[in-house]
Amino acid sequence: MTLRESPVRTLIVDDEPHALEIIRKYAGNVPELEIVGACSNAIQAFQLLRQQPVDLLFIDIKMPGLLGTDLVRSLKNPPKVVFTTAYHEYAVDGFDLDAVDYLVKPIPCPGSCGR
Repeated sequence: MTLRESPVRTLIVDDEPHALEIIRKYAGNVPELEIVGACSNAIQAFQLLRQQPVDLLFIDIKMPGLLGTDLVRSLKNPPKVVFTTAYHEYAVDGFDLDAVDYLVKPIPCPGSCGR
C-alpha cells in the first residue's frame, strides 16, 4: 500500500444546510481530507469543479435545478463520488456511475451539530 503525500481534495454538495454541516464535521475529522468547498447546489459545484481539481465529491442526488447524478454524468473525468440522499431509488444510478459509496439520509450527527 502506498501512502498519499497530498491531502484528498474534497467537495461537499447538498441543498440542506444541516446535511452540509454533518458531512463537513465527519470529513473534518479525517486528516487525509482537505475540504476545498461546500456548495448548496450542483450548478455551483460544476462551476467550482471547472476552477480547481477535486479528488472526492460528497454529493446529494435530489437537488433543485440539477440532480447530483446528472452533474456526475456531465463530467469528463469525475472525481471519486459518495452520493448522499434520502431516496433509496437512486442507488442503482449511483452505482452505475461508479460511486465509491452511497449514504442514506438521515446521516447521524457526530457530537454536537447545533440542532
